[in-house]
Formats: sequence, structure tokens, C-alpha cells
Amino acid sequence: MKFLNISDVRSARERIAPHVTRTPIVQSSLLNQWMGHDIYFKAECLQSVGAFKARGACNTISWLAENNRIPKHIVANSSGNHAQAVAWAASRLGVSATIFMPSYSSQVKIQATASYGASVVLCDTRDIADQKVREASEKEGTVWIPPFNHEQVISGQGTAVLEAIEETGEVDAIFAPCGGGGLLSGSLIASRGISAKTKVIGAEPLAGNDAAQSLRANKIHRLSEAPNTLADGAMTLAVGEITFEYLKQLDAFYEIGEDKMIYWTQWLTHLLKLHIEPTSALAMAGAAKWLSEQSSRKKILIILSGGNIDHNTNRTIWKEDQLSNPPSLSMKNHF
Repeated sequence: MKFLNISDVRSARERIAPHVTRTPIVQSSLLNQWMGHDIYFKAECLQSVGAFKARGACNTISWLAENNRIPKHIVANSSGNHAQAVAWAASRLGVSATIFMPSYSSQVKIQATASYGASVVLCDTRDIADQKVREASEKEGTVWIPPFNHEQVISGQGTAVLEAIEETGEVDAIFAPCGGGGLLSGSLIASRGISAKTKVIGAEPLAGNDAAQSLRANKIHRLSEAPNTLADGAMTLAVGEITFEYLKQLDAFYEIGEDKMIYWTQWLTHLLKLHIEPTSALAMAGAAKWLSEQSSRKKILIILSGGNIDHNTNRTIWKEDQLSNPPSLSMKNHF
């Protein structure tokens, strides 16, 4: 396998610059005080379509156009943010799209995907959606843009970290959530190209820990059914053959319980005054675990991957109040 490098990420940034938002870096002075570290957040929840996925989808379609390979039709499979991103990017670049989504996908994400002009096909399971998109991609003039296992998708996702480090300067560690591994792969490529000593660390739901199981076994493990987790952005059944090779290079990887995810979703929403998906809170929960093991003050970057939450998920998140229990590294039961 030929590995991507920082030049691929920089090329992606040039392609997507006219289309995507350069999202801000935000901080909470109170959180920094409580945690005893300098924490920077890349707010991809403020990205076009409300998630980092806009970057990979836009780069892939723009790359096709650049190479005179723009198709008549685009198909994609996703449970959420990638669906919206492909629909949005295809619309901006004048290509029709069909998106295959599991019926359990967030209603907010299903409706948003349709609102961007794509045809949405709901399937009973993720496996059925994956099968249908493969069949559809065989039609002449059709190109399939997968949610993570594609070099141009990965290169596009890496632009978030490229932008962030240019603004924050060198950091000790970068944290991102893991679904299929596209964001983490791109983050690793960008980070290694700018600052080789920066650690890159992933986190996924314990309830859907296919990546962690794959890393422990050194081979891709596929879940038998969609995991029962609030992190709908990380409900993939398995990582990809391409992304797995990058995940194996990570400096650490954490499995996060639903309670910790809820805790940090509430606190980040409160402290940053942003709409935060539970998937984004995975990265903060992983960062808290890592920081609790450090003996000196660290400067870290956390990728807030998205901010698209439907009513039912929001109701579950706020069912019990977590804000009466402020974060502190001395209270390691949090982490």
C-alpha cells in the first residue's frame, strides 16, 4: 500500500477552499483551569453540513472533476454525516446523487440529506445499504464515494488538522473520534507531515468497538450488527482496509462508555456554547483519560467532528443532569 502524505492533504485543501468553511479554534478558560492543561477545539460542528465530512466528500468530487472523471451520477452509503456531505457536495458541483442509508439513521440527517437534493433510499440494515450501493455503483456513469475507505476522502478529512495546527502551533497530542477511521487517518497524515512528535490518539464507543478489537487482533474485525450507541457518527460495522493501516500507527486508542460520552456532551455544549454530537464527545473523553496519565501541563487539540443531533438523541443526552459534577483530573472516576 502506498501511504498518503502531507502533500496530498495540502492539495485537498486547495481543491476544497472555495467550498468549505475554515472552522474556528475555540477554548474554554474554565475547562483549562479545571483540567490543568491547554485544550484547543477545532469546531467542525460549524462546518458546512454541520460536520467534518464535507471536507472529504468535496475533495473527492473536486478531484474527479480535476482529472476529467466527473460522473453523471454519484452514490454513497452512510448512517449520517457522510450522506449529507455527499449530497451537499454533489449539489454544489452539479452532479445528481443517490444515498443509501440504514432506516435507523438520525431523522435530522435523513431529512438534511434529502434537502440537499439527493435521492435517499432507506434500508433495513447497514449491510443492505452497503450491498445496494455496490450494485448501484456498477451502472455506467456512476461513481461510489465511500464514507471513509478512499484516499481522496481521507486527504480531505486531514485538512481539518492542517488548518488547526497552522493556527494553534505545535501541540502535544491530537484527539479525534473513530467510526470508519477516515478522520483519524487524515489527522495522522497531516500531523506527521507538520509535527512528527505530536501524538495522534483515537476514541470510539465501547458499545461499538470494532476498531479496538481490530487493533488488538491485528486484523479487521467486523461487528455482526449495528452497535447500540448514541454516537451515530461511529456506528460503522468495520474499519476499511486503507484506514486500518493508518489506525495501526496511532499512539493510543480508547474505548468510551456511553455514560462518559453523555457527560462530555453536556459539558462541552455548556462550556463552549456549541451544538456538540455525542461522537465529538468521544474525543474529549479520550483526551481526559490521556491527560489524567500525564505528569506535566500539555497543549492538545480535539476535533469536534460534528453537531447534528436529532430530538430523540438530545432527549437521552439531557435525561439526567451532569452539570452539577464539574470535570477535574483529580476525580479519575470520570475518566
